[in-house]
Amino acid sequence: MDTQRGKLHTMFDQNFLEYTSYVIRERAIPAVEDGLKPVQRRLLQTLYNMEDGRFHKVANIVGETMKLHPHGDQSIFAALVNLANKGYLIETQGNFGNIFTGDRASAARYIECRLTPLAKEILFNKDLTEYVESYDGRMMEPVTLPAKLPLLLLTGAEGIAVGMATKIMPHNFCELLEAQKKILRGEEFTVYPDFLQKGLVDVSGYEDGNGKIRCRARIEELNDKTIVIREIPYSTNTGTLTDSIEKAAKSGKIKILSINDYTAENVEVEIKLARGIYAKDTIKALYAFTDCEVSITPNLTLINQTSPETLSVSEVLRLNTAKLLVDLERELRIDLGRLEDRLHARTLEQIFIEERLYKNIEEQTNYSAVMKSVETALAAFVEQLFRPVTKEDIERLLEIRIKRISRYDINKQRREIKEIEKEIKVIRRHLTDLTGYALSFLDNLLQKYGHLYPRQTEITSFSEVSFRKVAMANLHVVYNRQSGFMGHQIKESGAKEDLLVNCSEYDRLLLIFSNGLYKVIAVADKLWVGQDLEWFGVVEKESIFNLIYRDGPENLCYVKRFKTPSFILDKEYRLFAEHPRSKILLLDFGEGRRARVNLMPSPQARLNSIDINFDDYLLKNPAAKGKRVATRVVRRVTAASSPSAPPKQMLSLPGMEEPGGSTSLEDLPALPGREVKEEE
Repeated sequence: MDTQRGKLHTMFDQNFLEYTSYVIRERAIPAVEDGLKPVQRRLLQTLYNMEDGRFHKVANIVGETMKLHPHGDQSIFAALVNLANKGYLIETQGNFGNIFTGDRASAARYIECRLTPLAKEILFNKDLTEYVESYDGRMMEPVTLPAKLPLLLLTGAEGIAVGMATKIMPHNFCELLEAQKKILRGEEFTVYPDFLQKGLVDVSGYEDGNGKIRCRARIEELNDKTIVIREIPYSTNTGTLTDSIEKAAKSGKIKILSINDYTAENVEVEIKLARGIYAKDTIKALYAFTDCEVSITPNLTLINQTSPETLSVSEVLRLNTAKLLVDLERELRIDLGRLEDRLHARTLEQIFIEERLYKNIEEQTNYSAVMKSVETALAAFVEQLFRPVTKEDIERLLEIRIKRISRYDINKQRREIKEIEKEIKVIRRHLTDLTGYALSFLDNLLQKYGHLYPRQTEITSFSEVSFRKVAMANLHVVYNRQSGFMGHQIKESGAKEDLLVNCSEYDRLLLIFSNGLYKVIAVADKLWVGQDLEWFGVVEKESIFNLIYRDGPENLCYVKRFKTPSFILDKEYRLFAEHPRSKILLLDFGEGRRARVNLMPSPQARLNSIDINFDDYLLKNPAAKGKRVATRVVRRVTAASSPSAPPKQMLSLPGMEEPGGSTSLEDLPALPGREVKEEE
């Protein structure tokens, strides 16, 4: 039993590894050599086989590709539409869908396509292509195409395999070729993604093909009440974009009156705003809560020869540039060999006819003697030839017709030989300076096609929009002192002791209790906090707290100032030591605040009250003890906003709304003055 189980495990492991390897190399991950997945490579090879200068029905192309591709027609059709919409290799005719709206292409029987001139020029060369048998052995298919451009970076790619995935960003045609030129010249270079959807891209987190980028829509403010989206982020379309905006509106994150999509050849999504809502604030909210801004994490995983690897853009460009030099050299040497063969054949023909060597065969009685006679005659001219004369050369000479000999034009033949010699010199010159030849090749491509592919996406930098800053204060958090509950589902009781704050779901609330305890919590539906909550409000950075409290063990009052404390959510902290008699006497906020402390009367004292200007005290840690107010027992503490203003008598602390909708500690009124009973 154990032996059979072991064999079964071995069989499963082996089959799974084979399946994993097949999916990675044969379906999902592109090759670094030509930047294509197998289905794309087979499609392009089929289009090249069918090429006659005219458009072909896509249904016919899909059918022909199935002779090479062992999967269904739908995967071939989807790959063809995707490749065609990138705009570099396939010229389309008919409805191939819309990358802006997300509309699908028409049926394969209604649309047509063919290879672009760029694809025919840089993608195919039978002499450089290695072929293998197709899946059924009936046809031959390329292992990789001899691409002379870094197609992997030009078109980008996405794929999910078993245990790995790839997400390669597309780049600009001209910028990639300019980067290759810099590599050939030994210069530094940097390239960044470029998207057909246009928009804005922040590449501050881009790590040469990996890392992170942020894409934004280009939003135009027509007026205070109208916003128009002109360009969209990569990986979105106007359908998904409007859906995300409507979802944000339904959840109360933004307020809009209507949204209309007028996109055709260019993106145009119009948003009308509701009353009291303005475009400037809404644009920030769109970036924060909708797909008007998306974060993308590139992952440059590819097949290098036979193994998957994760490389950088620079490494891929250097590999492609090195491959370009190899391919150009191979092409030049193949062309040189063909020209030398032509020159050899033309020279032999010239000698054979001009020197009348054909006369020597008239007296020969058999074919062997004829061959020997011509070979002997040519031996005298061996110095004029590029290589030794072969049997095939002599047979070719003997096949020349008498009619051709009689019409032989000596001057024309010599001109053709000189032209061939001239071409050979040019190729040899290129072979001695391959780098210069490669640079001229790239310059030629830029001159012919560069104007067709300008940069679409604007590279810029933009700060991340804070959810909390732009979120609407659509929640009313109520603290019911009688019940001890707080939350945005608690109803107002109308009691003066109740507290209310307007905030958003992303805000954090600071709770300060009478006994000096404080903590920060998330906005809750309903939460019991007890009946001794002194104050709560939205956490704001750099807010200033002014505090007078009684220290229980000493029965003396202390004053201190501190800024918004650092915190861990839901963790409890203390402003002063815990004691049954310790409690807050006055909590005030901001600068320029004053308070009056009334002391217990004493026959020896000249004054029974002290005026405190909080600005006279240094800002310290929230846990610091502070400075003692007086050596006498405090009877009463009241707050005053200015030296001339009378002390405020406040019975409750309602939340006050800011223009942005959240509560600012700076603008909150002081807590009520508090009577302090004498304690011996």
